[in-house]
Amino acid sequence: MSSKKPGDCASMDDVRQEIDRLDDALVDLLIERWGYVDRAWQLKNAPSEARVPWRIQQVVDRVKSRAAAADIPPELVESLWRQLIGWGIQYEEEKLSRDQNQ
Repeated sequence: MSSKKPGDCASMDDVRQEIDRLDDALVDLLIERWGYVDRAWQLKNAPSEARVPWRIQQVVDRVKSRAAAADIPPELVESLWRQLIGWGIQYEEEKLSRDQNQ
């Protein structure tokens, strides 16, 4: 599917089509990212290693800075990433706990 710039969209159908295209791409990227989350727990030794505060802040600061540079609300990006990171931490903690109990 070819893409259009926002200003090239002549109708709401065009806008919706582009949003759907981007949503598909975002899901593909989340699938790829989740593969790394899945690998991360395998490289850790204990549930306590799942939450790394300095790394969380590093990631949040980086994405907020990128959002601000693109004139996108940094608070929106921070909220999304904190949710994403939280899910990853919970997943890692569960996997590591289960792994230790086996």
